[in-house]
Amino acid sequence: MSQPSKTPLLDLIRTPDDLRKLEVGQLRQLADELRTETIDAVSVTGGHLGAGLGVIELTVALHYVFDTPRDPLVWDVGHQAYPHKILTGRRDRIRTLRMGDGLSGFTKRAESEYDPFGAAHSSTSISSALGMAVARDLAGGNNNCIAVIGDGALSAGMAYEAMNNAGAMDSRLIVILNDNDMSIAPPVGAMSAYLSRLLSGKTYLKLRDIGLQVAEKLPKFMEQRARRVEEYARGFLTGGTLFEELGFYYVGPIDGHNLDHLIPVLRNVRDAQKGPIMVHVVTQKGKGYAPAEASADKYHGVVKFDVITGVQAKAKSNAPAYQKVFGESLIKEAQKDEKIIGITAAMPSGTGIDLFAKAFPKRTFDVGIAEQHAVTFAAGLATQGFKPFCAIYSTFLQRAYDQVVHDVAIQSLPVRFAMDRAGLVGADGPTHAGSFDVAYLGCLPNFVIMAAADEADMVHMVATQVAINDRPSALRYPRGEGVGVEMPTEGKPLEIGKGRIIREGSKIALLSLGTRLSEALKAAEELASFGLSTTVADARFAKPLDTDLVLRLANEHEVLITIEEGSIGGFGSYVLQALAEHGALDRGLKVRAMVLPDIFIDHDSPAAMYARAGLDAKSIVKKVFEALGKDVKAETFRLA
Repeated sequence: MSQPSKTPLLDLIRTPDDLRKLEVGQLRQLADELRTETIDAVSVTGGHLGAGLGVIELTVALHYVFDTPRDPLVWDVGHQAYPHKILTGRRDRIRTLRMGDGLSGFTKRAESEYDPFGAAHSSTSISSALGMAVARDLAGGNNNCIAVIGDGALSAGMAYEAMNNAGAMDSRLIVILNDNDMSIAPPVGAMSAYLSRLLSGKTYLKLRDIGLQVAEKLPKFMEQRARRVEEYARGFLTGGTLFEELGFYYVGPIDGHNLDHLIPVLRNVRDAQKGPIMVHVVTQKGKGYAPAEASADKYHGVVKFDVITGVQAKAKSNAPAYQKVFGESLIKEAQKDEKIIGITAAMPSGTGIDLFAKAFPKRTFDVGIAEQHAVTFAAGLATQGFKPFCAIYSTFLQRAYDQVVHDVAIQSLPVRFAMDRAGLVGADGPTHAGSFDVAYLGCLPNFVIMAAADEADMVHMVATQVAINDRPSALRYPRGEGVGVEMPTEGKPLEIGKGRIIREGSKIALLSLGTRLSEALKAAEELASFGLSTTVADARFAKPLDTDLVLRLANEHEVLITIEEGSIGGFGSYVLQALAEHGALDRGLKVRAMVLPDIFIDHDSPAAMYARAGLDAKSIVKKVFEALGKDVKAETFRLA
């Protein structure tokens, strides 16, 4: 084996074809350079760091052994795909990660042929890779299809559904289980690596197939016993019995940071003409960067940071984050009510449930990446008189919609949904945007849907949810900091279905749901400069709708504009329906509904995204003038 070159190697790699020209002995140096590049890039852009550092060697080995992109390589979630992007022609743009017009923080089909499947939520890799494998079989191809899935993603039922299907179909598929918490694996080392190479080699595979063929000639009871003996003997050595039961040929565990172990095993499974194979690889999150190794949770997702010290930049805002307000509000309510339970689906810090867990560990349940289970689990608690708060990102609650309908809504169970990431979310882009929840929950009978306009109102809405004991409720709140209002000392339940007037006017009415209220107030100030007296109202509830408030605004103003951080079919549609039913549209009212446009908006800063969506103060003013049949530029010139 040749000695690694001292010449920088990463500069020579434009695509994996260049990588495959290197000698095996050079891969260690390349991996070290790739790790340094990843750390440096994320220190500039922020993003997901720990997961990517944990798969540096695995990324190098996969692209070295397999013929990507002809062999499609599917990364589950995509948190760990930054090193993959650097090696696949995107190094020159890696410092644009998660920025406007820059690289996505996840895999994205439109971005590169090396991203065969877009992902941002977990447990989709095996299903999609199996689909690619079957497509290959139908087309008469012979390429490999590879899925890389983390052990955390195995908490989602979809992964097991896919494995069960793959085992039954016997299509040739390679699944890499990236076990980065060592939650599954026994200690790995030289003996484990040796066994993995042995069990994945052609000689053993051929002998095993011969043994199975002989077993088939035996009487049925003896055939089954022979298969079990072989299976359990291998399971005893490797720990892979579960995957074998699902129809996978299991190899591992192996050290995911040792290229001398990875390369021969991956070559063996690449060349094995078998059905589905599971390769169990043990890695460490944050590997090679001391701050990330010491605190994997804090370096899972990071803002900009100093590479030398690891210190992350602090937020400039003095306002508390909505997630913190939710967590602290729930704690205060739980101190008064022992029936309150906190539930999250693997997002404790993202939702604020982590704060609740510290105060009430026995009343907190993280069910893993299993939103469907989380919802029905909460429903079960509700049947027994408990008050479950199911805190799930709006975009992830979509996965559990059937459970929301059948297990919660139809039975009118008082499950309290706390929907984080409502509206546009910035750097995480369209996969994490909470665009549709008002529309998909609002069509369900007997639901209460609230949207906090600011952090103070959110405190009261948490208290309101505690008080709702006869039906399900949902509170939506955005990612990030509040607007800096004075906070109440305790939450007081709001009157269900009642909004509030924030500013009185006479000609224009702006009816906001959610945190666009601050932009509506800015728009009202500008409209006043044009002599347009403007009322600003906060709906607070999308359902039940405050019909009295809506009709008052319609009867007393010439123009009514609804504003929401959601898709068509939501709050604005409910207002229009109410106006139509009460004949308010017959009196010449000029009404417009401002919603998110009918597109998926790419990642950028939240301010830039809302400007593009036409939901900032400037866009509100423009919409008012459109309703009046006037041009805002002409009016500005006239006033000047």
